[in-house]
Amino acid sequence: MKTYLAAVAAAAVFIAGAGVGYTAQKPQRTDPAMYHTKPNQDAAKALLAVARIQAGKGSWEQIAVGRVYYLGGFKAEGQAIFDAILAGKHEDSDVYRIARVYSEAGEWAKAQPLFDRYFKSTEDDATGFAEVGALYLLNGDRSRAEQMFDRSVQIEPEDLWATLHIAGAYLNVKPQE
Repeated sequence: MKTYLAAVAAAAVFIAGAGVGYTAQKPQRTDPAMYHTKPNQDAAKALLAVARIQAGKGSWEQIAVGRVYYLGGFKAEGQAIFDAILAGKHEDSDVYRIARVYSEAGEWAKAQPLFDRYFKSTEDDATGFAEVGALYLLNGDRSRAEQMFDRSVQIEPEDLWATLHIAGAYLNVKPQE
């Protein structure tokens, strides 16, 4: 009986502790006081702090937060998020999304190796091949671009978005993300 009561007591303590941990991780709410009458940088910092919590452990969500940091002028904070994702277990699509941020920031030299890494493990992303091919073309590498366009068309010749990425690139229109 004493063993049973000790086990019940231990379970109750564990559950109470888990509840405290859960409460601490409860999603945060955005509040107008975070941005009303605040300088833009201060408003953004307050909102991004909440967004980090709201994003939870989702890699897509964390990358989205990192994107705003990175493109908003807080590169170190964004880079730290990207580095943490890439250092841990992640999906191939996470590599692609981070490469997109670098491309959007005009940092093709950082984006290119990540895109190439993504395509080493992904063979069937017609739209992705077209999008990245367009970026190659827009960055002056027509030969590599057309190799990627060919792969895209080979995979899915009826993909509207792929066709638009390809056409747009020849008109200096960046792919729509």
